[in-house]
Amino acid sequence: MKNILMISTGGTLASSHSENGLAPGLHGSDILDRIAGLTASFCVEEEELFMMDSSNIQPEEWAQLAQRIYERRLDYDGIVVIHGTDTLAYTASAVSYALQNIEVPVVLTGSQVSIENPIADATENCRAALHMAASGCPGVYVAFNRKIIMGTRASKIRTRSFDAFESIDYPYAARINSNGLVVNPMIPVSRDGGCCLQNRFCPDVFLLKLFPGISPDIFAKLADMGIRGVYVEAFGIGGLPFWKRNITEAIGEAIRRGMIVVVGSQCLYEGSDFTVYEVGRQVLERGVITAGNMTTEAAVTKLMWVLGQYDDREQISEVMKTNLVGELGTTVDWCES
Repeated sequence: MKNILMISTGGTLASSHSENGLAPGLHGSDILDRIAGLTASFCVEEEELFMMDSSNIQPEEWAQLAQRIYERRLDYDGIVVIHGTDTLAYTASAVSYALQNIEVPVVLTGSQVSIENPIADATENCRAALHMAASGCPGVYVAFNRKIIMGTRASKIRTRSFDAFESIDYPYAARINSNGLVVNPMIPVSRDGGCCLQNRFCPDVFLLKLFPGISPDIFAKLADMGIRGVYVEAFGIGGLPFWKRNITEAIGEAIRRGMIVVVGSQCLYEGSDFTVYEVGRQVLERGVITAGNMTTEAAVTKLMWVLGQYDDREQISEVMKTNLVGELGTTVDWCES
């Protein structure tokens, strides 16, 4: 039997009805009782780290979760993390950066409906997470709706449907079908060198989505507030206005003041390329870092992680441009059998 650790942090899966609405209230032991039929093939232990709605989970909780996984990783064949769906993709990305080269599978999952509800998706998601945790494929993953997604490629794209998460510009790491758990052989595994805990995150980061008419003054205000890094969701494949309201020049001034500015696309799929149009090339000349096809969740958490590790601007830029854990991965084909 594979030894699996289940770490509970709360979320909808662990929620019960209260007079103030759904709120986490089920302990890890309660969850194990409700999925007892799924765990017969495994030796599963549980421990509770948080009892939180994921909307309340912050970088400090990412650091605690990464540390707990790091401390416990060699005692088990795999680890399952029960987590709320709203910020699950952020946490999955953060843990991926903090635990590079993790030696075992770490699988985050949750549900759209409480496990107390008989029609909940919680049971199937736990089933997928347990089997991926026992797969022997090291790395950080998200399990949802019989799909396994790399931690830095997951994004929540639906608010109510059971098919809530998608792998953005990257194939699934595995799927569950009539053949069982089918792992994608093209998904890269952890590199040599072993896992080193790097769980410092800088919260002085801002996410800015451009819209027509946005004031360039926002960058000066952010700099005055002590914001060290900004991730800008630009238009289309890579466009920022420089006419009437010159966002491009405002970004250049913020960079001259020491701010790290990363630019990507508002579009969910196909990434960005700021060399295509004049409105993109002008901002490249100001010294921005491009996000390529990183998801917003992966880009924001990477910026927070990089600023937590380094102070040198050139080093920060180099690491942001480096594919560490699949966040900048190129699409690989996979035909399921």
